[in-house]
Amino acid sequence: MSMYTTGELAKACGVTVRTVQYYDKQNLLNPSELTEGGRRLYSEEDKQKMLLICTLRDLGLTLDIIRKIFKEQNSREVIEVFLTEQKLMLNQELENKKKQMEKIDFILQGIRGSKEYSIQLIGDMANLMEAKKKLKQVYAIMLAVGIIMDIIEIGTLVLWIRTGIWISFAVGMVIVIALGFLISRYYYNKVAYICPDCHEIFIPSFKECFWAHHTPGTRKLTCPVCGHKSFCTETYRKAEAVVFEKGRM
Repeated sequence: MSMYTTGELAKACGVTVRTVQYYDKQNLLNPSELTEGGRRLYSEEDKQKMLLICTLRDLGLTLDIIRKIFKEQNSREVIEVFLTEQKLMLNQELENKKKQMEKIDFILQGIRGSKEYSIQLIGDMANLMEAKKKLKQVYAIMLAVGIIMDIIEIGTLVLWIRTGIWISFAVGMVIVIALGFLISRYYYNKVAYICPDCHEIFIPSFKECFWAHHTPGTRKLTCPVCGHKSFCTETYRKAEAVVFEKGRM
């Protein structure tokens, strides 16, 4: 039967002597024999156990978990449970890292595409990315309502043309106008704007917002904080933006 000294076991498992000694002190890997001179000898079974410890450590399991696995008789089922939990945790970490990478790329694009750099710009870009996700939900709802409005308008118009009864079209237009007003108010209540000059988030009046020149994602507004009028970037409304709206009224 093959026996390994501490050094031989370390070499066979691709680890350092200190690693073997450390696991021995942690009571994870005890030698099968001790020579008269006190040398520690490990069996082939000890070697396989050492390889298993190294594998589990590489997979991210802690020594406490590995110790629990070795104490259980049904180690196969226990290992499966812990590895499943570890996989779920790693998937969550990967998702978090992916979000961090997306945010870094978004901020880098903003920095490289901006003529004027400031530390505040980085904060603005980070906030914009988070708000962008929520704005997508707002846009999706607006699109759905817009489709319903089109269906009502076109459907009642076709019905009028075919039957000659105009009342259905009139009722349909009343519904379309009401939906248009409601979705406009919904949109207004969900968005705020970032001033490109002072970087404050503010909420314009409904009238100013409705009639302002705009592009996808911006509107030409007057900032109530610094008084600068320019195309302000649209963002998802947060509680702090209400302060500026009230201060302006």
